[in-house]
Amino acid sequence: MRGQGHRGRGGYRGTGGWQQADLPPADDAAAWLAGRLPDDWFVGDPSVTVDREEIVVVGELPAPESGDEAAAGATAEGRIGRFREETRDARMRIADEAEARYGRKVAWGAGIGDTRVLFTHLAVPVMTRLRHDERRVLDTLVDAGVARSRSDALAWCVRLVGEHTEEWLSGLRDAMEEVGKLRAEGPNLSKE
Repeated sequence: MRGQGHRGRGGYRGTGGWQQADLPPADDAAAWLAGRLPDDWFVGDPSVTVDREEIVVVGELPAPESGDEAAAGATAEGRIGRFREETRDARMRIADEAEARYGRKVAWGAGIGDTRVLFTHLAVPVMTRLRHDERRVLDTLVDAGVARSRSDALAWCVRLVGEHTEEWLSGLRDAMEEVGKLRAEGPNLSKE
């Protein structure tokens, strides 16, 4: 079964396909990080998202007490920058531990209210084959100055689809997780 996860005795299990044959599961990454991170870093547990290459940890910082709405964004960016500098060594140690445990790079970010900053993170090349009409879409975006290259245009399209279909994509991820659980509980049909 193609695209079903890491190779086991009974074939592929989980999600992701043969590319993830030796990739350790990261199902408990959010829980592990919640237990590993210092209690005073974030307000509540951080948001943890995992894909095949990277674990992204974004935490909410305490909001500044100043009431100046006009300067709130600048104050938030300054506080996020301070957090980034003050926690760099500890974040690097935790990232090294998580990378050894989960086989993925770790990226960090922080937010205050509507201000979100994602620190250094991966930009992973993705191979794709596009037909003429699809390339024309990308070239139109480049020619119009919306994107610098076909690669930027494709990333822009993916972000746009993600923004407008997040509820549907979230439901799809939940459904795939349930299918993965059921598949893992199923019988092992391999011959011993």
